[in-house]
Amino acid sequence: SEVTLQPGIEAEIPVEILYNQALDADLANQHDKALELFAEVERQHPYSSWSRRSIIMAAYAAFKQKDYMRTLADTRRYIELYPGAPDIPYALYLMGMAHYEQIEAVDRDQTSTVDALRIFNTVISRYPESDYALDAKLKRDLLWDHLAGKEMVIGRYYLERNYFGPASNRFSEVIKRYQTSSHTPEALYRLIECYLALGLREEARRVGSILAYNASDTPWYNRGMTLLEGKIKPPKGLVDDIAKYLGFRD
Repeated sequence: SEVTLQPGIEAEIPVEILYNQALDADLANQHDKALELFAEVERQHPYSSWSRRSIIMAAYAAFKQKDYMRTLADTRRYIELYPGAPDIPYALYLMGMAHYEQIEAVDRDQTSTVDALRIFNTVISRYPESDYALDAKLKRDLLWDHLAGKEMVIGRYYLERNYFGPASNRFSEVIKRYQTSSHTPEALYRLIECYLALGLREEARRVGSILAYNASDTPWYNRGMTLLEGKIKPPKGLVDDIAKYLGFRD
């Protein structure tokens, strides 16, 4: 359907003027007006270079307005219509940022985190020399840390309830998938706790060696060595774990 323009905006304005009016409105933080004008450029001149520019600029205007769903819709449409355009790295980056801005706390759903990570990885792998690759790498590291934090929350939940098997799986996941995250030293320490509680002393010592090699300058190293030396007691062991898992104990 035809866009209803705001009062004072005339139909069939020359495209250069219409596009520049949209840019001016966007710079003046009049994002609703900018979006309307960009849409009018596209309506009057579909599939033109002006239309192409208007789609990506509308995506950015929507992003500044925190309308992330519209940003995602416009960037997807831009990529589908103009897959070889020079602004594709920016369109992908902007799409990633729209997901990034919707990330929830680590104890909530992490769909946006996973989506943002996937898109930033695409920017990094396909366009490593682009202006957006460096920030995409920084965001990727933050996202890895965030996802590792999610695993740690779940792992601690199980550990506090003496479910050492499921807890160790979560901590192992942090170490394997997010080894460069800030959570790795604690994950190694928690894995020592789990293994000792399960009676797996050799595995606990092996993890202690990894902790010593990779995180000797952290408090988790000192705590891990103290635990392995028997100066503090690990959580209750395997029998209690199995009994609680089977529902025989609270």
